[in-house]
Parts: sequence; C-alpha cells; structure tokens
Amino acid sequence: MLDYPTLLTILGMGMVTYFTRVFGFLLLRNKTLNDKQTRMMSIAPGCVFIAIIAPEFLTGTLGDILALCVTFIAALRLGMLGTIVIGIASAYGFNWLLS
Repeated sequence: MLDYPTLLTILGMGMVTYFTRVFGFLLLRNKTLNDKQTRMMSIAPGCVFIAIIAPEFLTGTLGDILALCVTFIAALRLGMLGTIVIGIASAYGFNWLLS
C-alpha cells in the first residue's frame, strides 16, 4: 500500500501534467504555428523524456549504462516501439546479469 506522501506526490504530478496540457491547448488553440514552431513542438516530448531519464542512467548502475548504449543504437535503427522494447529488455537483462 502507498503511504500518504507518496500518494500525494503521484496525484500532484498527475494534476500538474494535466493542467500543463490543458493550459498549452488553451494557449495555442487559436494560433497558427509556422514550420519552425511546429518542428519544435514535435521534438519537445522527446526532449522532456530525455531530461527525465538521463539522470537515472548517468547515476545508475553499470547495467543501466550498458542498457542506455544498447537503447541508443536501437533508437538509430528502429521506431519508437522497438526502441522501448529493446530498452526495457536490455535494462532488465543487464541488471539481472550483473546483480
């Protein structure tokens, strides 16, 4: 069972995520974006994802670092789903082998 601070943290993060999406939609709903702005908006989710996971890999175990390398190579050759599957499997596999 989750303790109270953890539950509040999860709920708070969910609310912040929801409100930033709603605010972004309301802010941009009547705007026309140029090509540069459209490219930037399509890249932003990947940048946020990297900002969230990079510290874990850089301060993690050897298995995490090896999995990051494998996942990076997979990302150059595969689509998003393949990269995610390879990343999860390699993280599990390397950490299992090195534990």
